[in-house]
Amino acid sequence: MTDFKDRERAEEAKFALDGETAFRIAARRNRLLGEWAAGLMKLTPEETDAYKKAVVQADFEESGDEDVIRKLLGDLTAASTNVSEADIRAKLDEMTIEARRQLLGEA
Repeated sequence: MTDFKDRERAEEAKFALDGETAFRIAARRNRLLGEWAAGLMKLTPEETDAYKKAVVQADFEESGDEDVIRKLLGDLTAASTNVSEADIRAKLDEMTIEARRQLLGEA
């Protein structure tokens, strides 16, 4: 019985760690996306810091990535940049890989 309880606790701990890791990767990815978009919009360093935080906050509106994509597309369109939704989705995939590399490289 102890082996079963130990295995159950180990699975619960792994599940919690996996969830935390996914959250941290998404937050880092969103900061990287914010930095990329801020560069396209030619924001100042102070504005860039604030914008990166705003992109991270946008991810809490709904589950999934659509809220972040919608924010970026709206802001980049308003700034008269020539970036499409497909460009943003491609950059999102690229930044997810980079965020995972950065985060897991620190561990």
